[in-house]
Amino acid sequence: MTPHRAITSLLAAALTTLLGTGLLAPAASAAAPSAPAAPAAERRKPVIARVVEFSLVNTDNTLLTCAPEQRPHTVRARLVGPRSRVLGTGREGRINVLVHDAGTGSWFWNQRRTPRYDYAGQLGRRGELSLVVDRLGYDRSPLADGNDTCLAAQATMLHQLVQKLYSGDYRFTGDRRTDPPHATRIVVHGHGTGATIAQLEAARYDDTEGLVLMSWPGVSSSGAAVAQAREQAAACLRGASYAAYGRSATAFRRLLFVTAPAAVQRAAARLRNATPCGDVTSLPSALLGSGTSAAQVEVPVLVMYGSRDARVRPGAAAAAARMFRGSRRVTPVTLPGAGSALPLERSAPRTRAAVLSWLGRR
Repeated sequence: MTPHRAITSLLAAALTTLLGTGLLAPAASAAAPSAPAAPAAERRKPVIARVVEFSLVNTDNTLLTCAPEQRPHTVRARLVGPRSRVLGTGREGRINVLVHDAGTGSWFWNQRRTPRYDYAGQLGRRGELSLVVDRLGYDRSPLADGNDTCLAAQATMLHQLVQKLYSGDYRFTGDRRTDPPHATRIVVHGHGTGATIAQLEAARYDDTEGLVLMSWPGVSSSGAAVAQAREQAAACLRGASYAAYGRSATAFRRLLFVTAPAAVQRAAARLRNATPCGDVTSLPSALLGSGTSAAQVEVPVLVMYGSRDARVRPGAAAAAARMFRGSRRVTPVTLPGAGSALPLERSAPRTRAAVLSWLGRR
């Protein structure tokens, strides 16, 4: 057994212990304000997407317990936005970096076959430029052994990616002649585990201008979320390299969705990814770290939850807002009737309206 795999096994055992004692499920708090209504008609601009590549080192520069293999990897993403911004040269203003959850992938943010639920595409129609990332171990960014990374390493790689966006040190796939756009400002959007990664990066490096956190699990994990984490940890303890998120497609859908159209749910279930076991077993230190480091985030934060999110307890938005006490401005939003997957629920236009309104104040 390699050293990092041995540490992974120990962390998996610790995770099952923490989940069993309920230490990852704090008490609930009061409800937060609802989101504003969606505009009657969203302005439309032509939107394109181009695949880009980053060379990132799978390492841990945080203080969390972690055992990545310290090697460089190619992490792929898509730039989505107006043609003039995606293919523009020089500095291109704000870039939104979209970080997906465990079990999903970049497809969560970029539903090209169902434009109404295409978060990146619809932001692009309003003039925003987004980078939709496949984290290491997912889809276009494969990792042979899921034990070789962890959530602290994912946060460190996110920091590397942010810095490369500022410097322009990345490239279009298959095109070495065209320079990709540089960012002058960056806002990171994260969902679920991706929100934890985004928050940890912001707390440690303070190199972005804001955070949009959807279904952030740092405050009040539900019984369903605890049970799901326990199942994944048990699979990793049995020697798996990757663990399914949801024991079935139906279980996966119940964790994420309430009102999303059936076609969207079926497509998501087909595209769901197993979670790298290094991410699974580093969950205790990541959640405990995010809970204590939230107060270190200084940039403005938008925290968003659905009122029927199966993975958090009621009142999560208000509870999260109190934890970001070091932020210059915290905006808690609760979407009535929505589940965890806010960009894919029927209230998706209201989710985008709240995000665009918040971005407009940056």
